[in-house]
Amino acid sequence: MEMNFYVLFIAALVPMFIGAIWYGPLFGNAWMQQMGFTKESLAGTNMVKTLLICYILSVLVAMALMQMVIHQMGVYSTLAGEPGFNEQTGDAYIYFQDFLATYKDRFRTFKHGALHGVLYGLFFATSILGIQAIFEKKSFKYVAINAGYWIVTLAVMGGIISKWL
Repeated sequence: MEMNFYVLFIAALVPMFIGAIWYGPLFGNAWMQQMGFTKESLAGTNMVKTLLICYILSVLVAMALMQMVIHQMGVYSTLAGEPGFNEQTGDAYIYFQDFLATYKDRFRTFKHGALHGVLYGLFFATSILGIQAIFEKKSFKYVAINAGYWIVTLAVMGGIISKWL
């Protein structure tokens, strides 16, 4: 598959941009209250280190999201272990090339990727955050703020990856 994997590095910037708005002017005060933070307690945080680690983890999120929003990856992963496929020879490789010639642009829109991002945000991220919140005795508001962030973030990331990767 011909893909521009640099798009993953661009999509990985999305969590930081949305996070700056989401946990800043939109819901920053409410989030700090839910976490028990104050501006003073957050002062002194090494933001370069924090953002670098977050960026690296966001690249991993983008890589996982690629598998979810690009349907052609399912066919690729099914055939990748077949004899000769990695050497670009054999029946499986020829089949895959024919498949791509016909279907490579199917469901490769921003809208479609955003839909998958929203679905994964709702069903995967929200579930994980909810389970964690139950054991941490956090409120529904805590889950709503963080799940909302991930739903919006995954929608934008999924749209970018689906359209431009």
